[in-house]
Amino acid sequence: MDTFSHALWGKALFGYRKYRWFSFVFGVIPDLLSFGLYFIFNLITNPFGMKFGKPELSELPDWVFLSYDFSHSLIVAIIFILIVYKINKDFCFPMLAWPFHIMLDFFTHSIQYFPTPIFWPISDYRFDGIPWSNPYIMLLNVICIFLVFIYRRK
Repeated sequence: MDTFSHALWGKALFGYRKYRWFSFVFGVIPDLLSFGLYFIFNLITNPFGMKFGKPELSELPDWVFLSYDFSHSLIVAIIFILIVYKINKDFCFPMLAWPFHIMLDFFTHSIQYFPTPIFWPISDYRFDGIPWSNPYIMLLNVICIFLVFIYRRK
């Protein structure tokens, strides 16, 4: 799923209680911790030679794959949410956008390009989903986000 959609899903589902604006952040945190860091790395190391769009797997450093596995693991997300729950229960609700992001990615990433390792580090199981770039998936995504926001408004 694209990062912007994850932000909107986070807000739509988990952004209506205290700390409501953090739902945007937690909706995109898995992508920020992997591809966001890679973007910053490229900006610092090669600001004039940056390429935009989907990078080739062969040009990505190993740490991007590790940070992707870490940030897209339900195990990791749940551990962080439980730790925060002990400190501040109210802050946990917008954090639920993080595991929701992971579940969306699990079904909308193909095995060829960053399949989601939901049980990492316990298991390396990955599901061959329908890529979010598929026009039907993207259209369904936009329609569903729109419907949830209309429902939330009422």
